[in-house]
Amino acid sequence: MQTDLQIAEYLLQIQAVKINTQSPFTWSSGWKSPIYCDNRMVLSYPEIRTFIKNAFVSAIRTHFPEACAVAGVATAGIAHGALIADVMDCPYIYVRTSAKSHGMKNLIEGRVNPEKSYIIVEDLISTGGSSLKVAEALKEAGVKIAGVVAIFSYGFPEASEAFEQAGIKVIALSTLPSLLQKATEMEYIGQSQWETIQEWQKKPSVWGQ
Repeated sequence: MQTDLQIAEYLLQIQAVKINTQSPFTWSSGWKSPIYCDNRMVLSYPEIRTFIKNAFVSAIRTHFPEACAVAGVATAGIAHGALIADVMDCPYIYVRTSAKSHGMKNLIEGRVNPEKSYIIVEDLISTGGSSLKVAEALKEAGVKIAGVVAIFSYGFPEASEAFEQAGIKVIALSTLPSLLQKATEMEYIGQSQWETIQEWQKKPSVWGQ
């Protein structure tokens, strides 16, 4: 099975993905959505965690061969980033969404090496906002950015355009089309739910309002 489809199947198996077309979820961005994806669940399943870790490393070595350091996006990307850095035997940092209000008031945790090219590790890309904030923080710290990798991406045009404008390449291990294919095969969703999700995907920023 292709990696993207296998990961989609895993996410459905462990119920990391919730689908509810009757009572939509509200994302941190304020968008309404019939889908909620909690990839933190992956960490509780060693076999799946290892599969995704290895898929990450393979994707980085294939698409970002210049990457020689890893930056995790807080909080969900922290654990995955550390796992990847361990396999690749390279430096690791993680970046907060905002600086701490106490102590050293760090935004970036760990020692930054401007001579290294960092790959940003995210668990999920919807609007792309969190990853782009991390990229901006790293750029301000003088860090070179190889690109962004994520477990899952919804593939929204808004996110694609934002990353393109920032000049950042993104690779997702699995995407919404793969998720919907596996969800249909596994009878996780029916025809009416599939149609609702298709409508939502067209204009996610205003759907359900």
